[in-house]
Amino acid sequence: MPYQRLCEQTREAVHRAAEYVREQHRNRDNLQVESKGTHDYVTRVDRQTEEILVRELSRILPEAGFVTEEGTSVKKGEDFHWVIDPIDGTTNFIHGTYPFAISVALARGTEVVVGVVHEFGFEETFTAWKGGGAWCNGKPIRVSSAPAVKDALIATGFPYTNFSRLTEFKASMDHFMAHSHGLRRLGSAATDIAYVACGRYDAFYEYGLHAWDIAAGILLVREAGGRITDFAGNPDVLFSDTVACANGLCFREFQETIEKIMIRNEPV
Repeated sequence: MPYQRLCEQTREAVHRAAEYVREQHRNRDNLQVESKGTHDYVTRVDRQTEEILVRELSRILPEAGFVTEEGTSVKKGEDFHWVIDPIDGTTNFIHGTYPFAISVALARGTEVVVGVVHEFGFEETFTAWKGGGAWCNGKPIRVSSAPAVKDALIATGFPYTNFSRLTEFKASMDHFMAHSHGLRRLGSAATDIAYVACGRYDAFYEYGLHAWDIAAGILLVREAGGRITDFAGNPDVLFSDTVACANGLCFREFQETIEKIMIRNEPV
């Protein structure tokens, strides 16, 4: 399977969808915001962007199925499936702030083989294909070289619908605020993970996520030389609701700290 060519075609499809999103962001008077649940929103733009992506991606690999945030396609594939988040960071989009991003991945089973994230604030497109490295706007990217958590700038995402681990999450933030270069929260997991891949952040963790939030980022981080697992350290992370990633130097310390606080509820 020519993954590089598939990645190039996927990037082109994402850019076509991005043109629509960009136009709608400039003309935001009629977003038609709906609530899917507490603090969980969707707009007409989310749905129509997803429809554009499903149509474009179906032309690239007709036999592939889809895993989509807004459910515009439920087609099943025997081997391959596209994993789509039409706008990751919808709340930012609604309020007219950045970042927000399109995230598209192609997975073979649970292995991601192509990943594309387009972030609109800096107009950056992050791309990766299996065995081909990670790229931003056509230039190669690598994870950072921070050797330990104390040297790391860490990104996270606040829970907005799932508050079941809030006590443990607050404890983790307390720890990392006191034992790292600091914490950041942008509001777009796809962007956060892409920023780990290109070395702007040294690490990222969050719970309550979905496959479409992280699929492209999984490959970006791994192809950029980093590591990504669930909170317990399992590498088969695509359909997990927890994710932790970092450069290869500080990952083990970072992941083990998260596991101790978030899963075992032990002091560190």
